[in-house]
Amino acid sequence: MSKRQRQKNLEELIIDLIKNSPKNRLTREQIISVLRLESDNEVNRLDKTLQKLTADNRVEREDNYVLLNTNNISKRSSQENSSIVEGKLDISARGTGYVISEQSEQDVMISSRDIGTALNDDIVRVKITGKNKKSGQPRGKILEIVERGKDFYVGTLKKVTKENYIIETDTKSAHTNFYVLPEFIGKAEDGDKVVFELENWVHPNALPEARITSVLGKSGSNDANMLSILAENDMVAEFPKEVEEYAHQIPLEIPEEECKRRRDLRDQNVFTIDPADAKDFDDALSIKKLDNGNYYLGVHIADVTHYLTPKSVLDEEAHNRGTSVYLVDRVIPMLPEVLSNGVCSLRPNEDKLTYSCFMEIAPNGKLVDYTIEETVIHSKQRFTYEEAQAIVDGKKHKFSKEVQLSAELARILHDKRFREGAIDFDTPEPKFVLDDDGVPQEVIIKERIFAHRLIEECMLMANKTVATHVEEMRKESNKKRSKNLFPFFYRVHDRPDEEKLTGIAEQVKPIGIKFEVGDNISPKRINNLLEKVKNTSLEYIVNGLMLRAMAKAEYSPNNIGHFGLGFGHYAHFTSPIRRYPDVIVHRLLKGYNSGAQVYTHDQLIKDGEHCSARERVAVDAERDSVKLKQVEFLSKKTGEKFDGIISGVMERGIFITLKDIYCEGMVRISDLKGDYFVYNDKRHALVGRKSGKQFQLGDEIKVYVKSTDMQKRQIDFGLAK
Repeated sequence: MSKRQRQKNLEELIIDLIKNSPKNRLTREQIISVLRLESDNEVNRLDKTLQKLTADNRVEREDNYVLLNTNNISKRSSQENSSIVEGKLDISARGTGYVISEQSEQDVMISSRDIGTALNDDIVRVKITGKNKKSGQPRGKILEIVERGKDFYVGTLKKVTKENYIIETDTKSAHTNFYVLPEFIGKAEDGDKVVFELENWVHPNALPEARITSVLGKSGSNDANMLSILAENDMVAEFPKEVEEYAHQIPLEIPEEECKRRRDLRDQNVFTIDPADAKDFDDALSIKKLDNGNYYLGVHIADVTHYLTPKSVLDEEAHNRGTSVYLVDRVIPMLPEVLSNGVCSLRPNEDKLTYSCFMEIAPNGKLVDYTIEETVIHSKQRFTYEEAQAIVDGKKHKFSKEVQLSAELARILHDKRFREGAIDFDTPEPKFVLDDDGVPQEVIIKERIFAHRLIEECMLMANKTVATHVEEMRKESNKKRSKNLFPFFYRVHDRPDEEKLTGIAEQVKPIGIKFEVGDNISPKRINNLLEKVKNTSLEYIVNGLMLRAMAKAEYSPNNIGHFGLGFGHYAHFTSPIRRYPDVIVHRLLKGYNSGAQVYTHDQLIKDGEHCSARERVAVDAERDSVKLKQVEFLSKKTGEKFDGIISGVMERGIFITLKDIYCEGMVRISDLKGDYFVYNDKRHALVGRKSGKQFQLGDEIKVYVKSTDMQKRQIDFGLAK
């Protein structure tokens, strides 16, 4: 490297140090310390460089501080403003960054050398430096970290030497390791999985500095693995002390004056149907047949908002969490357990406050009339799904009449819904049998029985009814439509992406399945495709492809309907113990009933973005926990053979989903021996150049477990002979 180049590198290094320092300034002594300059020659060289930067108007000297020259920056920034965007940074496993910005149609790609001291999820300012010649994707360089994206990170503490420690970060948490000074280690020990904060990061060529805040357990233990999944996804299991204290002050007993204020259903046959291991009972049912032949269905929902005072510490915590999270071996509740499993839970043989939707439904499934009322119930029976199914199948019980009537109505509602355009997705859900240490012993597929449909149809009907109710209120007001005329919090689902659907059509075409996308995709066409593959080896794959092509359902005051369900008006009303959007819906409905508007449209926009984001994070954590247990299960099966189906094909290999247990892993192209395999995009297959042998989506295949990586949650397969 030339002397001139070394000088330029030192200048840029000093500018970077100042940019990444608090308040964009450093003392001369701080620069000497960070750069570890020890000899007089090195210090003299620094002084000359600072003089040159000052002369070039790149830095200013103020007392003992060196600052960036703001005048020079403002001149340059005004010229470059059009090529600067702000957005959220996503760093891939390979270290390449992508900035997602509303100012750019495509994500801006950032090479690893231009990421600087930014970390995953940071909000950054980026200068566009060029474009990819083939794809046109913009490339850029990070100029500034506007805001750190995470409050904490997770990794494994490693002792390097007697006084030196580093943290090897979990893949999803950060793309770089951190170092820890002994005074910031606390009670953590070598090999512990830890949660830590970023203390400082002076330069990309140095490791960032960490301060450990908590110990999750020994790396590799079940608790440490599960809690690290939460930490990776910016979640914690424990509630703050003040939230627990607030929750414990809420009385379990209901004052009789409160019962008198409500419609009293305590003498009626109200029952619940839930999983065998459930404790947070959100919903209960009552049902009877009217003299006119119509069904009278009551859906009774835990009245969480009675206890959840707006803006209280309890409410703020519930809002921040947004949802309960269901990991493989535990539930991280949205509300403290004293509420979710106690005060609010509709347990049998206890008086409970509820918010009820009563619906009169004709034998053809049409809603005839409804009311939405504050109620008090006393559940007479707690059924598991299996117990309810036995009654549906003919077993005698004191509530046989009610359960049979509910099943009869559920079939009517189900058939009507699919006639009118609902999409029938059916994807298998693996469940793990764990030992006392949380180690998976067996993988079974959750059986979907009609009792699940029974509850689902009743809940869907209530959710649809309350959303339709608000639309009726707008019509009856005879007022001009505006965003603040009875604003409401909808569960919306947009139409699927046509490009993704076209991609599915291309993928299934080579395996003999015709799927026409056309200009105006309808649920009927999607159902026709799903029907074609039903009960075949392709069912799981095509269902998965279609689910990925669908838009993500979200929360918003802007109603665009729900494409997947085929509903024009839909909201989440039935699970306020575990979903904050349902809390908002209850508050809106109660407010309108008393003549008050408790949320504005603009407030609901913000809450919609927040709740949708928290839901996505929860889904990611739940998937991560399933994948972790799949990897853990197969880690004890190394060398064993399994039957599978090719569920994905790409240039670097083929993805295999194992039959019966639905674990997915990869056979890398380097492990496909005996030929040179090339990706054929028309066939969506890897094809051997000499033999013509191909590996195509949907092919049945036998593989063995080659290796597993618990840290990366990856499974590698090899082809079995």
